[in-house]
Amino acid sequence: MKPGTEVLLSEHLKQLKLTTILRQYPVLARQARENGSAYEDFLLSLIEAEMQARADNRLKRRIRDARFPLMKTMESFDYDAAPDLDRRLVKELVGGSYIQEHKNVIFVGKTGTGKTHLATALGLEACRQGVRTRFASGAGLVNELIEARSERVTNRVIQRISRHGLLILDELGYVPFSREGSQLLFQVLADRYERGSVIITTNLGFADWTQLFGDPTLTAALLDRLTHRAHIILCNWESYRLKESLKKKTLTTTKVKK
Repeated sequence: MKPGTEVLLSEHLKQLKLTTILRQYPVLARQARENGSAYEDFLLSLIEAEMQARADNRLKRRIRDARFPLMKTMESFDYDAAPDLDRRLVKELVGGSYIQEHKNVIFVGKTGTGKTHLATALGLEACRQGVRTRFASGAGLVNELIEARSERVTNRVIQRISRHGLLILDELGYVPFSREGSQLLFQVLADRYERGSVIITTNLGFADWTQLFGDPTLTAALLDRLTHRAHIILCNWESYRLKESLKKKTLTTTKVKK
């Protein structure tokens, strides 16, 4: 390499923001010289490295922007603890076709059955497929919307949420909403009807959702939209967390007796 060429090359790559090529070209260039690779093959290897790095960075940004409270994957889900779970359906959902078809997924069941784990894992798969995803608890999103209304930026916040291909609402049903909160959440979910997918986890059967939203008419209208063309998964198996707690208690008792 001519004197000064390496300096100029580095400066140009920095200006073009080709950071991966800047970092890897010395090693790849040496390998190309040793292997006698064609110029085209050397160039291709550089471009592929840059493209892969950018794809990895985009995925990291999508995961960060999704605001998952914990990282949960499908691989780490204990299927043995959920004997009634339709694995075929879960595999289909992992493929992401429901997002392309603007369908919803609703996990209904008692606490500790892995609903949040499944919802988070599906959200992570969506991020991997290039889908902008947002995770929020039901109460958390309602509080965000109420705060937005007080600051007179409600429409801006709702529009921002609408740009996400997948919205995950976790733990819907644990905290009843005020009338204002119910109306705002209805606005968000109604806006996504047949335009964007929603995953919901809830401990309430649909007949009890009036307790959550207060207004029977609003609740009926919301359920009509949410359940239309939705995958409804009943999680009625034994609580995984309860089972683990009982197991630990049994082990502790046994050790004490010894």
